[in-house]
Amino acid sequence: MVRLTVDLIAKSRNHFRKKRGLSFPEYLRTLTHLHFFSKNIEDIGDLSMCRNLTVLYLYDNHISHICNLAFACNLTHLYMQNNNLTHMDNLHHLQRLNKLYLGGNRILVVEGLENLPDLSELHLENQRLNPGEKLLLDPMTLLCLAESLCVLNINNNNIDDIRDLTVLKELQHFSAADNRLNNLEVNTNIFTLTR
Repeated sequence: MVRLTVDLIAKSRNHFRKKRGLSFPEYLRTLTHLHFFSKNIEDIGDLSMCRNLTVLYLYDNHISHICNLAFACNLTHLYMQNNNLTHMDNLHHLQRLNKLYLGGNRILVVEGLENLPDLSELHLENQRLNPGEKLLLDPMTLLCLAESLCVLNINNNNIDDIRDLTVLKELQHFSAADNRLNNLEVNTNIFTLTR
């Protein structure tokens, strides 16, 4: 099992290179961007030394749980698309998170984003759902995102009703292609009347 840890960062050719007089712990404290996409990572270990991390690229891996990110209070962008996530949990510490990319996972319910006041972009397209399942949108979560969410991508998730999205007052870019919006006129009218 490949686990993202500070040891893995140390071994990566793309990351730590002895910088003039910087020790490895000092380097970790100055790190703002971490690129570990397409590395067969299955788990996130202790990265708490990376306190200044603002952007984390973990897409195209095998991660099944979002964990060990409580230290990342400065994180603004999280890229975890095309993993094996089934739940949106352990995100409440990321209060500066602005952009969240979770497309191509196995998420069934959009929830757990209530403590993310700065979240302006949410990408959930192409969830790998079982036949007959659809992406569900928790009304409480949507209500908490009403004043901040500007971009929402829920393409290709078997969604058949978007009426709950009317609470999203700041939404500017919305994409819901390839869903099951059979009564598109009703869904569209309800959605556009709130703007």
